[in-house]
Amino acid sequence: MSTPLPPIVIMGVSAVGKTTVGLEIARQSGGSFIDADDLHGAANVAKMSAGIPLDDDDRWPWLDRVGAALLPGTVVACSALRRVYRDALRRRAPDAFFVHLDADATILLERAADREGHFMPPALLASQFDTLEPLQGDESGIVVDVDALAPSAIAERALDGVRGTG
Repeated sequence: MSTPLPPIVIMGVSAVGKTTVGLEIARQSGGSFIDADDLHGAANVAKMSAGIPLDDDDRWPWLDRVGAALLPGTVVACSALRRVYRDALRRRAPDAFFVHLDADATILLERAADREGHFMPPALLASQFDTLEPLQGDESGIVVDVDALAPSAIAERALDGVRGTG
């Protein structure tokens, strides 16, 4: 029996493809997928829907719920934009591996504008870029530039990173 992969967090700003890539990683690895957006409380969703960025007081209970979901073999799409947020997730799942999806801001603005039915308006994308703190050398993870890759190729690259072969 093979050892399950550690929990994998697909991180990055809105519209970068966290859900699409996370679903593909879960498919390729045989793991389960959770979208952290589904773990937000109603007040957070209402705030973001109104174009108001969340503050840390809004995020801590949400991050605790996300951290509790980080079980071996689980892939979670979660923005995890700041180091302190990733540290909060690691307190619940010390072996979590972070896959930072990176893309050009112009492309992401176009993607966000084309999305229908998502509570995160394109206007908040700039605040996410302002908040983003890239992975640091002591964090377990990989950065994948998604601009020119298909989701299956991004997932393969991410899984190579998780397995230490990429």
